Amino acid sequence: MDKVDVVASLGQEQLLRPAWITAALAANDRLKVYLTLLQAAQAHADQPTTAPLDLARELSSTGINSAWLKDLPATAYRTGRLVNIPEFLRLAALLRDDLLTMARPFTEGTGEVELTLRASHWCAWLEALGDATLDDEQLQALTSGKRGKGDSFHILVMDLHKSLNRMAAELSDDIVDGAHVWQLADKDRPRVAAFMRGLNRTRPLKLDHPGLDTAATRDGKRLLLQNDIGTNDAHVLVIQVQDLVITLTYSDLHRQRFGFFQTLLGEIGAQWSTPEARTSSGLNAGKAFFVGTATFECADEESLQHALESIGSRIVFLIDWNRARKRLVHFVSKGSAVSILSETARREAGHMAWLVAGGEGLIYGAMQALGSDYFHIGDRLDQVLGAVPAQEFLVEALTLASQSTQQGHSTALIADETRLLLVRHLQRRRDEFDLLSEHAAYCHALAEGLRDALAHGYHLKPKAANKLAERAKTWEHHADLMVMRSRSRAEVQPRWRPFTGLIERADDVADYLEEATFLLSLIAEGGHEGWKGKVQQAMQRLADEVLNATQDHVKALAIAGTLNDRSTAEDHEEFVAALWRVLSAERRCDILLREVRRTLMLHVSDAVTLNLGTEFALALERSTDALLSTGFGLRKLAFSRMGGSL
Repeated sequence: MDKVDVVASLGQEQLLRPAWITAALAANDRLKVYLTLLQAAQAHADQPTTAPLDLARELSSTGINSAWLKDLPATAYRTGRLVNIPEFLRLAALLRDDLLTMARPFTEGTGEVELTLRASHWCAWLEALGDATLDDEQLQALTSGKRGKGDSFHILVMDLHKSLNRMAAELSDDIVDGAHVWQLADKDRPRVAAFMRGLNRTRPLKLDHPGLDTAATRDGKRLLLQNDIGTNDAHVLVIQVQDLVITLTYSDLHRQRFGFFQTLLGEIGAQWSTPEARTSSGLNAGKAFFVGTATFECADEESLQHALESIGSRIVFLIDWNRARKRLVHFVSKGSAVSILSETARREAGHMAWLVAGGEGLIYGAMQALGSDYFHIGDRLDQVLGAVPAQEFLVEALTLASQSTQQGHSTALIADETRLLLVRHLQRRRDEFDLLSEHAAYCHALAEGLRDALAHGYHLKPKAANKLAERAKTWEHHADLMVMRSRSRAEVQPRWRPFTGLIERADDVADYLEEATFLLSLIAEGGHEGWKGKVQQAMQRLADEVLNATQDHVKALAIAGTLNDRSTAEDHEEFVAALWRVLSAERRCDILLREVRRTLMLHVSDAVTLNLGTEFALALERSTDALLSTGFGLRKLAFSRMGGSL
């Protein structure tokens, strides 16, 4: 006779309810796996050429070690309207037994008639199945979680689970720092306290949003922790602690949020399984949701408690995460939106305060307040500021909203603070020069690629030369897109027009250098007869000088972006020196081009090589002509912004 039977013999049924709830929650975990097995079996029967879903990890995590269950999806096949599952009757018995275990706290404890009647109905329904074949309606009756079309086995399991969670909170025999707990061992309490320490540290960031209720109990050798992230059935987080190993199972409707949580826990040592996509007609409108397991193997008790605290501190950032992401993509790309939310989570600032204070309205209000000199209706923040500056501003805006809310600032004050923050970002960043500098970086990459290609003999390596040419074409295309962005801004923002003229000149640099990489690929394919020794050396000297010129162009732009009427004489001298180095490089390239032509005449007799070599060198030299023209335009623009004259 075990402890439960002893308590029952004493007639103290109330004392049995915690044990029943523990068993019921474990049964719920198993039932979810069984229903997923049925869905996987149906999917394999419909598409037998597709590999069946592997649920070995889920079976193992719930303590199920039966090989026949693992193999069950692969044995299913369809004959007409029927799906044949050879071991279904054995599975049906498990479904019935675990449903009775889930319902026991109600059938024997509280006497909830509605749940009791539904459980009896589905047990009888399972017993009435006479063979191992099911039609689609029967499978739907078992696995569908969609409400509004009558009851299903799956819906009953979900309803029982919700009621069990409520009952667990009501029946917990103790509170550990806000967690409802029962039947804990002595070593469990400091572990629960560690988890709650992290949870309570960041809990205020959710403001008045419901969620984060925690329950904990012991199940055999395992401590179980369950946190109520939200109300959605597919958004679940369960933690098991056994010895010095933490196993966390997480499911989420949103792939992006799942990846976000993976990253957060990965930063504190989590080893994740490969997430699996699953479907259920009652969840996420029938679309996939995602399930994965994170494992923490800890060296000692101190590191285990630290891991639990770190996990607890990160859960709050899942609340309304997708709503915040959707608001942020009004201003930046999807990838940048996720990066912003990740960074605000690392800062323990979060996004909820920003949403409550107005969300995208705060940003639109700040943009509108600055006027048409900077923003027009329809402008995206990253198109005006640039991708990286826009991301940095939004991180600071969300952090500001969180800090101000914790300090009791009003929504109106937070809006004013956000406007001032945007002003400071615009004052310290010259976004027009940022775009020019980004374009110059592509020019530098093209020149460096050519210099390195010659040094490594790409003129004799067709495969390597063609690969470089393809990469150069991509770089040149990105540079073209920047020109188009600048032109679009100039159409609505007059202050962009001189910068657009400048970047259009600079784009000739990218065009000539990309042309040179293409010609090098032709040379490598058969136009290199006699291209060695002095010919290669002359070409190398020319490519080196072109690279030097692009480097000085990048430096001049970096300095120009900081110049204003308060700049020092030293700043001015450094800027002018960089421009003069570009001028000197252009003159040297004129001389080097003549040397290349002379060397080709003396050492190359093949007409194809002579022609391609000349065109290659000419493209390199013309890029420095374009750099010089760009430099003169940059000089005029920079001096005008400093209030000077030429």
